[in-house]
Amino acid sequence: MNRLPIAAVAMMLTGMALIPAGDSAGKLLVTEHGTTAFYVAWTRFGLGALVAFGVVLAGGHLPRRALYADWRIWLRALLIVGGIVNMLMALRTEPIANVFGAFFVGPVFSYVLSATLLREPVSVTRTALLLAGFAGVLLVVRPGFGMTPGLGFAVMGGLCYGAYLTASRWLSEAARPAELLLSQLVIGALVLAPLAVPTLPNVTPALAGLTLASALCSMLGNLLLVMAYRLAPASRLAPFVYFQLVAATVLGLVIFGDVPDTLALAGLGLLCAAGFATFALGRKGV
Repeated sequence: MNRLPIAAVAMMLTGMALIPAGDSAGKLLVTEHGTTAFYVAWTRFGLGALVAFGVVLAGGHLPRRALYADWRIWLRALLIVGGIVNMLMALRTEPIANVFGAFFVGPVFSYVLSATLLREPVSVTRTALLLAGFAGVLLVVRPGFGMTPGLGFAVMGGLCYGAYLTASRWLSEAARPAELLLSQLVIGALVLAPLAVPTLPNVTPALAGLTLASALCSMLGNLLLVMAYRLAPASRLAPFVYFQLVAATVLGLVIFGDVPDTLALAGLGLLCAAGFATFALGRKGV
């Protein structure tokens, strides 16, 4: 099996650092500024769509309207909408590192979907490491042993996100990366508008800045993800999504003063170890 392209790895790591930065801004919006999860998600999709539209035009292309007649494009967009809304609902009550830990059922789900639906190659060693990562998720979530509704939202968001990751690989050749990104942002903004517009808050400079940071970080992170998936299979890139845990834990500590408890730390550590071990296998071409 060929080694992972360095460019794909770099794109994934950068994108996965930007996404928790955007979610940190979103957590501040819903916890300290009284906004709803629908408002944060809608502005994230709407502002991101404006930027992505400019990127498409700058590339000398006009958005293809025919793309929006493809049901697969709508399915992919609705999956990321579900992932983000559930994530923001979880962030209202849970520490950001714990939310990301629960959310990371997504890469395991993506791995399974990619192997079964897309027939992408898998290995016994890589499968074992993904299962170790799933064990880490269970240590964070602890289903039946103190699991909270907030973590339930995070798990649901992770399942949506895992399906979205596989759908991104499935449709990687359907359009250019910028157009795929634009499609999910436009569709997300349209779907969320009826839920978000009635809850619009009074705009202050702080709220506007956080809203912009939430949207731009999420948009750039997902653009890099789409670009990476054009270079390598989803089943091999899935473990790199765990890099978000490092950024989420640091941001949670610095911004919110959140320190995960012992079991959660053990779960986060296991998730990271599984991800880095898979990276080492990728470098050896396993």
